Formats: sequence, C-alpha cells, structure tokens
Amino acid sequence: MSAPDTLGVPQPQARSGPFDWYRNINQQERRTFWSCKIGYALDGMDTQMLSFVVPTLIAMWGITTGEAGLIHTSTLIASAIGGWVAGILSDRIGRVRTLQLTVLWFAFFTFLCGFAQNYEQLLIARTLMGFGFGGEWTAGAVLMGEVIRAKDRGKAVGMVQSGWALGWGMTAILYALLFSVLPPEDAWRALFILGIVPAVFVIFVRRLVKDPEIYNQTKARLTPENPAKFYEIFAPGILFTTIRASLLTTGALGGYYAITSWLPTFLKNERGLSVLGTGGYLAMVIVGSYVGYVISAYLSDILGRKKNFVLFAVGSFTIVLLYTQVPVSNTVMLWLGFPLGFFASGMFSGMGSFLTELFPTRIRGSGQGFCYNIGRAVAALFPLLIGILSQKVPLSVGIGAFAAVSYGVVILAALSLPETQGKQLEAE
Repeated sequence: MSAPDTLGVPQPQARSGPFDWYRNINQQERRTFWSCKIGYALDGMDTQMLSFVVPTLIAMWGITTGEAGLIHTSTLIASAIGGWVAGILSDRIGRVRTLQLTVLWFAFFTFLCGFAQNYEQLLIARTLMGFGFGGEWTAGAVLMGEVIRAKDRGKAVGMVQSGWALGWGMTAILYALLFSVLPPEDAWRALFILGIVPAVFVIFVRRLVKDPEIYNQTKARLTPENPAKFYEIFAPGILFTTIRASLLTTGALGGYYAITSWLPTFLKNERGLSVLGTGGYLAMVIVGSYVGYVISAYLSDILGRKKNFVLFAVGSFTIVLLYTQVPVSNTVMLWLGFPLGFFASGMFSGMGSFLTELFPTRIRGSGQGFCYNIGRAVAALFPLLIGILSQKVPLSVGIGAFAAVSYGVVILAALSLPETQGKQLEAE
C-alpha cells in the first residue's frame, strides 16, 4: 500500500522559543558566550567585595566614611582608564588576548587586597585592581558583539551582561559563609584572597576561545604603514557619534551611581527604614537586576536599541521618585528592591551591543572603550556632587535632581543616535 500523498497539506512547524538563538549558534560561538558571561560574573564578584567589607574595615582600622569613599572613587577612575586602554589593546593585540590580560589583572590585585596591612596599601591595591575591572567589560563586550549574528546580538550581549548580577550574588553568598565561620579580622581577608579564582578561568579562555573572524579579516587588511589608530574615533566622520555615545553612557552610569550611592543613606537616615541592611532586601535587588538584564536583552532586539534605552530610563526615574517622594513602609521598601534592580541595572544590558554597532571594526574596541569609560569617569563625580548639594538642600532633592538630569540625557542621546538593530558588522 502506498504512503498517503501529503503534497499541499500544511505541515506543522516547530514552535519557536526564547532560547532558539542559543540552540542555533555553533560551538565556537557558545564557547565565546560562556567565556564572556563567566568572565563578567567573576568581574562582578571581585568588584563587589569591597562594599561588603567596608563596615568591617571601618570598625577594625578606624577609617572614615570619606576614606572608604575614596577607595570606591579611585577604583572607578582607574577602571575608566583601564577600560579605554583595554579597548585600544583589543584593536591592536586581539579581543581574546585582551580579555585574558584584564581578568588576570583584576584577579591578582583583588588577591593582593587580602594581604593589605593598612588603609594606604588597600587603597593602592584596589585602585590597581580597577584597571582590570574596567578593561574586562570592554574586551568581553566587543568580543561577544562581533561573534554573534546581527538579529541575536542584543540578546546574546545582554545575557553576557547579566553575569554581573550573578557575580554580585556569589559575593553575597561567600560573604555570608566566610563571616559565619571565621572571625571578622580573618573573614574579610579570605574574601579578597578568593578573588584569585578568576585567574584559573583564563586557562579555559586561552585554549577554547578565538578572536572573531571579522576582526581577523580586518586585521589582515591593515598594513604596518596604515594601522588602526585609536584617535580615529575623534575624526570628523565619527566624532559626533563618539560624543553622543559618551553622553548616553554618562547619563546611564550617572543615574545608576546617584541611586546606588546615596539612596540607602537617605532611606536609613531620613526615613528610618531598617530593611536596607537586611539580606532579604539585597536579595530582592540582585534578583531584580538579573531579571532586568535578561528582559532588557530580549527587548533590545524586539523594540530596538533606542526605544529600550528610553523605556528603562523612564522606569529608573519613576523608581527614584517613588523612593524619594512617597512615604513607604519597610515591607513596601523590601518589594521595591526588585524594580529598583530591574530598571537601574537592566539599562546596561543593551549598552554593549549598541556601542559595538556604532563603530567600524578597525576601531571598535577603541570607540567602545572610550565612550563607556569616559561616561564612567564623569559619572564617578556624581556621588560627590550630590553630597555637596545635600549640605544646602534635602538629600532627596539632590538624588532626584541628578537622576532626572542623568536619565534625561540618556533619552536625548538615545533619540539622537542612529538605530542599529539588526546591523550587519563588516570587515574593512
């Protein structure tokens, strides 16, 4: 008996799912994805250690809050310099090699922080760690952005960025474990010493991950007489893009620093809320951050880069208004931690893919490294300026004003830049 004729009969199609993009990438792309995601998680783990141990250091060494703040600021400034240098290096020596160097750098100096004998030694070690912390983001974002196909770039790069929240969570867990089994004077050192773990990860990257083909093709076409020059990002045809992209990152980072630096102080000292110091509130913020990264990654490919930035900027400012202008209880504040993490962190999910698409391959690392990190350097001043302003007006006014200006800049910069959703990257 012959088989039934199925010609002309519609056949059921496989249902598409949210992770089809991952199933459709090849082995090398998957290795790159996981190397960048794990690298960013380890970066976040090492970077967040300081905020957990500062209370212990204040109690043990008698340092002031101003001195503790100086460590934070010096780390951010160093990371801005390191990020730009890493961008230049990624154009010169390759994306993967730069990623390896930056991970080794921040792991080694985090490890050294655990052996600091006084405030000055910790300040130096932590500042040096900042160079690698800033550089890893640049190298990883460029590497992932060039490997993945255009239609999935926002999702893939955004999912890489979500590694930061995972690293933050790992630090919180390690902190809780170490401080429960060791005395504080030993626990803080053990936490920093564990920061050497990312160095092992470099072995994996070195053996399994390769530079993107588009970078290799461009590098082969550049002659010794005409190499890529980092200052091309200031050339007439690209300068306007560099300025607008720098304003975008300044606004995003400025708003983030305004919220994370002073909001807990305002809520604790002026509202008398105690939930800010609980593990439950921190867990809400971390989980919200991870979900925000993931949702933003998908929305970046669905809505487009520009609309996604506008959406998260509006959401972030709305949360600030709720925190600073509406009286809330500890219970409400606990639940507000989720949208705070969601919007404030989720905005950065689309940053890597957008900056990747704005610059040509030969200077992509230089452009991305400069724009993101000049934003970080300028935004690092915002906590200081809010502190100065709060001497004359209520702290809530300072936080609200800087957040409003910052997220307004994000919206204007995003709307002025070209939409790059689905852009095909080309070798030059």
